[in-house]
Amino acid sequence: MTEPGGLPQSGEALLFLTDEQLRKGIEAMFFAYRGFTADPDRILDGLDYGRAHHRALHFVNRLPGTTVNNLLAVLGVTKQSLNRVLRRLIADGLVDSRVGRADRRERHLYLTEAGRALERRLSAAQRARMRAAYRAAGHEAVAGFRMVLEAMMDDDIRQQYLALRDQRG
Repeated sequence: MTEPGGLPQSGEALLFLTDEQLRKGIEAMFFAYRGFTADPDRILDGLDYGRAHHRALHFVNRLPGTTVNNLLAVLGVTKQSLNRVLRRLIADGLVDSRVGRADRRERHLYLTEAGRALERRLSAAQRARMRAAYRAAGHEAVAGFRMVLEAMMDDDIRQQYLALRDQRG
């Protein structure tokens, strides 16, 4: 017996997906990502920002007081790339960079009120899209989807994700 989309029903049978079924999954991820980023992209485009700005805002909001070095590790980008993004966000009054108390070489990052407002606007669009998709798919599909995403992560990135996921906030 098969589910919609031609996939076998049993979890055991899913271990033996055909190349065609995998191709369809890959394409679904590409198109889902387009949808997931479309709403924030429209907002960002009107402000002359890009997805890198959005990711920085998201994680500074998620980790208030995070250091630049920690943000580099979370985002997995080059220092040059992150510095370009942070300089703009700081200059535009969206991120506040504070000197560390214990180590004055460190810079701790916080969103300003304007930064929090923009981050809320960007994430609200994505939360609405995910909420609708999750409701349509149902609880079991949501849990399975999260398991698939986590299984696709490299081990070191999964550990980072799990540590962040387990933090309150």
